[in-house]
Amino acid sequence: MAKIAVVGCGYVGLGTAAVFADLGNQVIGLDVDATRVERLQAGDCPIFEPGLEEILLRNVQAGRLRFTTEYAEALVEAEFAFICVSTPMGPHGGANMRYVRQAARSIGQHLAPGRRTIVVNKSTMPPGSGDLVGALLGEEISQDARYAVVANPEFLREGTAVQDMLHPDRVVLGATDRTAAEAVATLYQPFNAPIVITNLRTAEMIKYAANAFLATRISFINEIAHICEALGADVRQVSQAIGLDKRIGPHFLNAGIGFGGSCFPKDAQALEYMAAVADCYPQLLRAVLDINRAGRRSFVSKLDRMLGGLDGRVIAVWGLAFKPNTDDLREAPALDIIRELISCGAQVKAYDPAAMPNARELLPGIGFCSDPYEAAAGADAVALITEWNEFKGLDLGRVHSLMRRAVLVDGRNLYDPYEMASLGFTYRGVGVPVVEALEGEPEEVEVQQLVSGD
Repeated sequence: MAKIAVVGCGYVGLGTAAVFADLGNQVIGLDVDATRVERLQAGDCPIFEPGLEEILLRNVQAGRLRFTTEYAEALVEAEFAFICVSTPMGPHGGANMRYVRQAARSIGQHLAPGRRTIVVNKSTMPPGSGDLVGALLGEEISQDARYAVVANPEFLREGTAVQDMLHPDRVVLGATDRTAAEAVATLYQPFNAPIVITNLRTAEMIKYAANAFLATRISFINEIAHICEALGADVRQVSQAIGLDKRIGPHFLNAGIGFGGSCFPKDAQALEYMAAVADCYPQLLRAVLDINRAGRRSFVSKLDRMLGGLDGRVIAVWGLAFKPNTDDLREAPALDIIRELISCGAQVKAYDPAAMPNARELLPGIGFCSDPYEAAAGADAVALITEWNEFKGLDLGRVHSLMRRAVLVDGRNLYDPYEMASLGFTYRGVGVPVVEALEGEPEEVEVQQLVSGD
């Protein structure tokens, strides 16, 4: 079993450290936040991620996983050092590499003498970062320490990070030293996943291309949804039908108010910036980002039209996190929407199953509620922004009775328009037909295998 150091204990680093420890490796997580390290060493998970707390506690108690703030302690016996620090968006859209630079220099200063350590770039870094990390390591190491750099971009989804780590679609490794890449590949052998080995810059580019493609699918279906609304078509049926085409597939074709989080907005923006700097003209990427921003403005405009103005209105917001099963608010659509509502004079009451502690610092002046019913009480409209499972099983009749005006704007098409109309709601989804009153049964949508004979 390997001895692994993981630098940075956020979403990526903590999941990486916990899963590698669960495989029997000896893992030390390093973070500069002493309070976080203290919590982790006690087996207390500081982030909301299904399944992570159990695997963390199990491996801390077994002695396979521990945490520190000291590079010397983390690297003294490490065969592999994973860099999992944040690469936030810079002022011009490119990746801010400050934390990567700091980590690389600190790792270089503490590499164990007399043997080689493989430094693995797990954070999302732009093409050329492997060369940068290698150069920084070379500036800091002692004469008898040796190292290699491997790019190993992560493809973890918040909310399913543990499962994604345990069952990856593929493992991407990039290096100038193939033996170093193959050594990292041995860590992933228990997952029985395809392993793709490339040069450094290709591996780094694969991560950006994957996220940009998925963001493009989301913006595409959201633009189609906008056209569906104008022409009276139903984007849900459009998505279902085009998703049956094997060339297209069904994934990432659910219309809504757009993407958020720590990956898609930042990575698409960073790739657009890199392309522009390289004298390319990234028209598609710019359109993807423009459509995503427009979806948030359109959502607020829809509320404004339905209520005849927002000044003085009470809006209940259901869902704050950028997606279900996480407490992450980075680039969350709810933040922009709530701030716009407040700027228009609305009073906002909000509920989220996990993200409210984080939201209190970012959204001062709004009311936080104990459940969806408290949020809806006395509201002129409910704005559903994050499609938590909890919202699927609500007593909507009770919600209707609590509201001052039964207006519900569904940013994720969680509810059926006909059912909402039958309950007396004035309901609007994204790209779905407007049903003012229930007249007969809704049209059935069937998928049949058509067989033609001679």
